[in-house]
Amino acid sequence: MSRLKKKYEEEIRSSLKEKFSLNNVMCIPMLKKIIISMGLAQALKDKNVVQDCTKELSLISGQKPIVTRAKKSVSNFKLREGDIIGLKVTLRGLRMYDFFDRFTNIVCPRIRDFRGFKRKGDGKGSYSLGIGDQQIFPELNLDEVKREQGMNITFVTSAQTEDMCLALLASLGLPFMRER
Repeated sequence: MSRLKKKYEEEIRSSLKEKFSLNNVMCIPMLKKIIISMGLAQALKDKNVVQDCTKELSLISGQKPIVTRAKKSVSNFKLREGDIIGLKVTLRGLRMYDFFDRFTNIVCPRIRDFRGFKRKGDGKGSYSLGIGDQQIFPELNLDEVKREQGMNITFVTSAQTEDMCLALLASLGLPFMRER
């Protein structure tokens, strides 16, 4: 069992149950999955981008990403149906908790001029954030990284409201901006 999952089951669940005065144990919010995605706009010009980003994303997440393809042709973007437009990884279970622990304790302090993430979810129990550069992850060898590539990370929870979601993520250790 990972350190973060153990902390969630021993401390965080009971504190969330008291904070939101929940009677049913199944109503306590929990982390369901983490989705990491990269958009590959340069893949249309350079075919090596897909292989490089696949290697980097698999090192970051610990599992092989799936390739997402265009569903429609868009002539203004010179995009044809079936072209590769991104990579995506869905983490669940032990890998999810390990990634979350590494992200909050190792990666977030390495972000330049970092003051915390904004306290705004989607209102339905999920929280998304964007990272402009993958080089903040210590798993990557910086000598092998050829280009700066951003990514989106989505934390999907079982919370019904945004307050429950933010309370869960904050108690798990995700650094949010301080309220003024």
